[in-house]
Amino acid sequence: MIIHITLLPVYSVLAIMLASLPLDAARVVRYSDFGAKGDGKTDDSAALVKAHTYANQKRLPVKAEDDATYYIGGAAETIRIMTNTDFGSASFIIDDTKLNNHRADVFEVRSALKPFPLKGVNALRKGQKSISARIPSPCLVIATNSKMMRFIRRGNNENAGRAQTDVFLLDQRGRVNPNTPIIWDFDPISKIEAYPIDPKPLILKGGKFTTIAHSKKSSHYHSRGVRIQRSNVIIDGLEHRIKGEGKDGPPYRGFINITKCANVQIRDTILSGHKTYHKIGSAGRRVAMGSYDLNINSSLNVSLIRCSQFNDIMDKNIWGIMGTNFCKNLTLDGCKLSRFDAHMGVTHATIRDSTLGYMGIRLTGFGTFKVENTTVKAADFISLRPDYGSTWHGEILIRDCRFEPTTSRSTLSIISGSNDGQHDFGYSTHLPNRVMIDGLHIDDSKLGKGYRGPTVFGNINPQMKNPSYKPPYPQVLPQQVAYRRVKTKSGKPLRMSENPFMFRKVKVYQGK
Repeated sequence: MIIHITLLPVYSVLAIMLASLPLDAARVVRYSDFGAKGDGKTDDSAALVKAHTYANQKRLPVKAEDDATYYIGGAAETIRIMTNTDFGSASFIIDDTKLNNHRADVFEVRSALKPFPLKGVNALRKGQKSISARIPSPCLVIATNSKMMRFIRRGNNENAGRAQTDVFLLDQRGRVNPNTPIIWDFDPISKIEAYPIDPKPLILKGGKFTTIAHSKKSSHYHSRGVRIQRSNVIIDGLEHRIKGEGKDGPPYRGFINITKCANVQIRDTILSGHKTYHKIGSAGRRVAMGSYDLNINSSLNVSLIRCSQFNDIMDKNIWGIMGTNFCKNLTLDGCKLSRFDAHMGVTHATIRDSTLGYMGIRLTGFGTFKVENTTVKAADFISLRPDYGSTWHGEILIRDCRFEPTTSRSTLSIISGSNDGQHDFGYSTHLPNRVMIDGLHIDDSKLGKGYRGPTVFGNINPQMKNPSYKPPYPQVLPQQVAYRRVKTKSGKPLRMSENPFMFRKVKVYQGK
């Protein structure tokens, strides 16, 4: 008897196998397919790494099981995400009590497009419209001049500054996007790299994450969350809680850490502020260590939409929720957070339909800053950061806002700061060239004895009392202030400053 055996091609066998699977199993990668238990006790780190590695290779989306609780221990290997991922209602426990590497991100959203140097570009000029570079697709560009130091910090955390850095968008014809202008002269350029922008969005959806915090005393920043280093990303519906913070602990860099990318949206996400710990700073004095749940660096067009935090935005034991450096076009829309912070400079930012807690708005930077239909519950409506020279080189626009100051002192300012002109910050410092206020309600009913009414500017430089005061690093003063519809609960009128001499040349326009 002769038996005939037909050998099918490999691709036919694969097709038969896929056809026998449920439809979504052929198209969606699940953690359980790679051995994840999801019982909240077994360390599923290795299984999650394998699942995403496979999904990245096959360009398949990933879906977590909704009823699972994935435990992630202290392993140093990062879970790299390069495809759409739906965490759904699954829970993730990130246990930081026994870490192999506190710098190892748990997740990293990465692009398949590799950065490359822009060859032949040896100099840049402030405001330059285009550069002689042809690139295959739109890119985010980061330029550095290591011979020029900027943001030379003053105060308890004093330092020697950071190398001059700028980030902007470039199209295929070498044109600089006008919304991301070049803000410094670069001559020479130490390094200039282009990061291609992914044409399609990558979406991270859902997920309930809990960090069991490291509880030993440390000043080393922990990076134990989701690092975003890919342009065109949407984070939708993520939740992050923190447990186990004790008497001592380290600062955290950010559960969501966005760096070197553009066009990122964080929507309907709830984060958590970290407990404030202290150390001895560079000036030899005890200082608080900033600890963040959201950190944004060298990035453009980042929006937070309807985001909030689990803990009280007025709890002074909790550090401010966010920190940013070298960014452009940041937006808070419909958010309720403990603060907005532009640390080493933002160019253009907008806050609308939001509420900000006890740390308020901390600002350093350039361009246009808009605050619309927003309530601020802090000592000052806007604080221009003194450690970087209380500088805003541009204009500030305030429209239909409410100010509920938390201070009981006898003075109150809409824009505060401190700069005596004695320190070189690595740039000329500016107060906003123009301030426009159209609708501001100030609840100043709890101010201290001797209160005479709110001022537009705080007493930025009390030493500037007459023309003979000429500091070595003078601050460029405003030219124009215009305001209307400013109401105070006390009935006291708005004034320019407690130091009228400093602002004597400012043109003031008052409307009804």
